[in-house]
Amino acid sequence: MARSMRLFLIRHGETVDNVAQLYAGSRDSALTNHGYQQATRLGLHFKSLDLTFTHIFSSHLQRAVKTAGRIRDAQFASTDDDNTVKAVPDVKQLPVLMEKDFGSMEGKKFHDRPENKDTTSFADAESKDSMARRADSFLNEHLLPLLDEASKDADLVVAIVSHGIFLSTLWRRLLLHLPHKSVALSPGLQAIARPSLEHLGGWSNTGYLELRMTRIDRGDSTVVAQVPAVPTLERCSSLVEMPATNEDLDETEASDPATEHGSARQQVSQVPTRAAVAASPAIRPRIARGWSSTILAINGKDHLRGIKRTRGGIGSSRHDASQSSIKIFFKRCKTV
Repeated sequence: MARSMRLFLIRHGETVDNVAQLYAGSRDSALTNHGYQQATRLGLHFKSLDLTFTHIFSSHLQRAVKTAGRIRDAQFASTDDDNTVKAVPDVKQLPVLMEKDFGSMEGKKFHDRPENKDTTSFADAESKDSMARRADSFLNEHLLPLLDEASKDADLVVAIVSHGIFLSTLWRRLLLHLPHKSVALSPGLQAIARPSLEHLGGWSNTGYLELRMTRIDRGDSTVVAQVPAVPTLERCSSLVEMPATNEDLDETEASDPATEHGSARQQVSQVPTRAAVAASPAIRPRIARGWSSTILAINGKDHLRGIKRTRGGIGSSRHDASQSSIKIFFKRCKTV
């Protein structure tokens, strides 16, 4: 069985609709030049940590695909100890990882009034139940089966590039599939803030949640098992919920004290709570028995330190891959 998994839940880079403050769920908004640089920085950051991704999943919307692509591109420069190029997985694009569909509000300003439901053009926004079903589908069909991989030497490193609102849903649904009292915060995160596990806050553009999963009972061959339809979940009333922010709705970035000081990767303290999200009675959640998890980063943004938006509106403009960098116009003079 896989001995460990490092899981990264990543939000896409900044888009033109983020800048324009437009609702963009199913709408295929493009990255800005600044968003492209954010994604590039993220890929290089992961490379600097010697991370070799074994799986990269992405929403099929271009803002997520291109962000995932920059992560993958940075992997090509990595080599093994014998100087052989490491295998780089393809980005697996999945519609189930797309953002919430805002219905008639797609492409409209945040301050616009919702359309009258009696009009023929009205379309309702996607429900929470619908997003939960999509999240469960991804977990059951793509993520949890990775824990069943036969190779004991396979340490998995998985990137999931998606969208702010859906990532929050995916995280809460993932908690339902983890064993009771098996998720903990690293000491660094606990010392700065103690959020509830269900509400860790929002994702900045290219911000990521990092989770380290390790197998406790290696002798148990049953990694994934069936449990009763509605599990009993606990809350810890002493935990303080961090306010959720989402830049798909609000481009203003709030400073996150849990990430300003970097991510702690040390021995953990137990957090006695799980997601207070009731499972659908029709679906029995698969529990990753024998696995414990440690949250190492919440809205990780170390890769964005020092990044500056290009002035003159260029940074906020749509990124065009066909545009050449200005550096090519400044060729070095040949020495004679």
